[in-house]
Amino acid sequence: MLFRNCFRYIACASALVLSLAASAQVKPGIEVLESRGFEGLIGKRVGLVTNPSGVDRNLRSTIDILYNAPEVRLKKLFAPEHGVRGDAYAGSYVPDTKDPATGLPVYSIYGPHRKPTAEMISGLDIVVYDIQDIGSRSYTFISTLGLVMRACAEQGVEVMVLDRPNPLGGNKVEGCLVEDGFHSFVSEFKIPYIYGLTVGELAMLINEEGLNCGEKGNEPPLKCKLSVIPMAGWRRDMRYPDTGLPWVLPSPNIPYPQSAVNYPSAGIAGEFQGYLNIGIGYTLPFEVFAAEWIDADALKRKLDSYALPGVAFRTIHFKPFSGSLAGKLIHGVQYHYTDFEAATCTLTQFYVMQAVNELYPEKNPFKLSAGRNSMFDKVCGTDYVRIQFGKRLKVEDILDRWCRDVDSFKKLSRKYYLYP
Repeated sequence: MLFRNCFRYIACASALVLSLAASAQVKPGIEVLESRGFEGLIGKRVGLVTNPSGVDRNLRSTIDILYNAPEVRLKKLFAPEHGVRGDAYAGSYVPDTKDPATGLPVYSIYGPHRKPTAEMISGLDIVVYDIQDIGSRSYTFISTLGLVMRACAEQGVEVMVLDRPNPLGGNKVEGCLVEDGFHSFVSEFKIPYIYGLTVGELAMLINEEGLNCGEKGNEPPLKCKLSVIPMAGWRRDMRYPDTGLPWVLPSPNIPYPQSAVNYPSAGIAGEFQGYLNIGIGYTLPFEVFAAEWIDADALKRKLDSYALPGVAFRTIHFKPFSGSLAGKLIHGVQYHYTDFEAATCTLTQFYVMQAVNELYPEKNPFKLSAGRNSMFDKVCGTDYVRIQFGKRLKVEDILDRWCRDVDSFKKLSRKYYLYP
């Protein structure tokens, strides 16, 4: 009887823990704003920068929520990459248009203009930003945020950021700071590649630390009047599945929360063309490294020999649906993080490139895709990686430089933490 009661107690306790975990849900900034009666927007003429990922837990678009909110005068929409309703594919220019659901004018800030013009901003009191971030520097939406903040600073217009979870959590920081001469739309700010902040926290850091120096990083920094509507219930140790929120893909190749984790693990290597397929054009974007000429078993053995912390590899063979290798059988590895905190995600791709070079020294990506070296430098935020790594394709040659800024950035960024 005693054992039976103990088992019953354990079962009940486990059920309670599971029930509490299931009911613990994060409220994104848009829901917190709504619960506050849209404080900060009442009576103001409002512009909104968003895309399909700007939704509440019931998948209501922030566009529609603000448009229908009493006393909120939503006047203009601003379209980043992929458009406010997600109808523009990756890299495609987004045109000025009219939103069919609301009739509001939509101004493109992913076309001839990356920064809103004075004319676009004219007549507004405040611009709201609500886009799901993925926590990696080269993802263009944070660059859009910075340019919107800069344009608003020039025109004396307020900016409000509706905060959302960082799917990588709030503790992981990796990569060197962007160096002078290498700022671009994929590396606009002097921050690490993985920066460990929510988009609201990042906006505060950019604003207060004088990092908003324009797309090329060579203009005097400007500071806007900024407010951040924080989430409720988010913690730094949370990954996206812990939040209880639905995931709406912020761009076509980030279909799942896991895709955001994989993006910094493979996207830099993916800048090379004619080298390794990283799952774009297949069902596993940023999750694999493969090519027609790779012996998958040999590559797995080589990677396993490195004993990399927190990451495991398996062989994989597949035919991409689209791209230059569409319909061709390719071979390689898929990787899994067995201990996300222990793994150094951004180095996964560099170790794969090292292993491939040891097996196939004639497949040097810096020679095969020399025309992409400039973009590789921009994404890395420096030419040091290409110059040093390109000599032998050994991770040890770049390790110190790649990791040198992590501790100092963590120390700097802590004063902008909004969450425990």
